[in-house]
Amino acid sequence: MKNFFDNCPKPEPSSLLGFSSNEITSNVEGRSPGCLSAALDNPESRYLAVCGDKIVVRKREDHSQVFLPVDEITAFDPDFVNSIMPGTIKENPVVAVPAQIDIEDIKPPFITLDARAVLYSGTLPQEDAGAIGMAFSLLHWHKTNQYCGRCGTASRSHLGGVRRDCPKCKSQIFPRTDPVAIMLSVKEDKCLLGRGPHFPPNWYSCLAGFVEPGETLEQAVRRETMEESGIKIGRVRYYASQPWPFPHSLMIGAYCEALSDEISFDGEELEDCRWFEREEVLAMIEKRHAGELRAPPSKSIASLIMRNWLAETE
Repeated sequence: MKNFFDNCPKPEPSSLLGFSSNEITSNVEGRSPGCLSAALDNPESRYLAVCGDKIVVRKREDHSQVFLPVDEITAFDPDFVNSIMPGTIKENPVVAVPAQIDIEDIKPPFITLDARAVLYSGTLPQEDAGAIGMAFSLLHWHKTNQYCGRCGTASRSHLGGVRRDCPKCKSQIFPRTDPVAIMLSVKEDKCLLGRGPHFPPNWYSCLAGFVEPGETLEQAVRRETMEESGIKIGRVRYYASQPWPFPHSLMIGAYCEALSDEISFDGEELEDCRWFEREEVLAMIEKRHAGELRAPPSKSIASLIMRNWLAETE
């Protein structure tokens, strides 16, 4: 009998993307209420210093170091009270600490990187990028979920920051992840790409939008494509996913079958939307497009979706 999983791609497409390689084991079910205090007292703990929306990194000649010892963390005015423990790496606790120092006061050999720089620059190993993305998402969730959604009482971080508890109504509040559909609409030998007002110059990418309550991924793909471009969609095929800490999304990538050609967009959510022949897409990815149009960087799911379509349609 044929193995049911024989047709699964190898390597797994999602594993090729930024923020997807993460060595942290969260072990939520096995945590004790005092796990964060124990981590702060543990000399083997590894620290991430998060300054606003940036990570503090020690710059070295051969590599950049993101996990710092506690004696270096103290130089950045750490807020240990609001720190979190995303998990462990090889049984060593990982603690993410908000740094209260002004970014301008951080001096060499330390630098700061925002999440997109971590993803696109290649400055850090991908497993470090995954840990940073996880820490950014959790810290942002704590900042924006200070109160119980049921009774309005101030909630408290619990179990090292993987949950918040309400002391009044006893609600347990867990971190959220927002699903986002990102899709490449395909018709014959062309695909549909657009550019939003916030995109870098000449950059075109896949269409994308949040999955709404009560929707399947397939329904979200069809609705978002119709809303943004006016293109009617038939069949939908899942391809890969990517954690996206901006601030706490999961990009769910898909291909979809375009049943119509005529594009209609309002000029607000998208400032341009058009069909691209496969050779033009290849030129964009290889940075040799005659009109200097560009595709998203290689570690993004949009780039992977586009490159895989090119490979499958050779």
